[in-house]
Amino acid sequence: MTSHSAWLVTEGRVLASAEVANDRASRRKGLCGQTRIDGAFVIRHCRWVHTFGMRIPIDVAYLDANGNVLKTVLMHKFRLGAPVWQARTVIEAEKGAFARWGIQVGNKIEVRDNTNEAAPQ
Repeated sequence: MTSHSAWLVTEGRVLASAEVANDRASRRKGLCGQTRIDGAFVIRHCRWVHTFGMRIPIDVAYLDANGNVLKTVLMHKFRLGAPVWQARTVIEAEKGAFARWGIQVGNKIEVRDNTNEAAPQ
């Protein structure tokens, strides 16, 4: 199971660190079993998620191919989300994170890969 580090960036400011799923195993495991989430989890080439096996509720954002937030939802444990057909990327975070970060429908979010460098300024 592999993932790599990235930054979530909007309008030139860093929102959070993130782990990006790189393979089927990391996509499948996702945030299952976590009791606390630091930062975010990013799943590329994704249109829907579920929270079966989750221990906490999560914020979910669906992004289009350009990184525009199409929809955000709060998903409780043991739920199946509805597909968002225009979505190409999903961002998951701990409940309340999107409010703290100011993520809303219409924002443009860049998932900037982190190659062991400091957070973008």
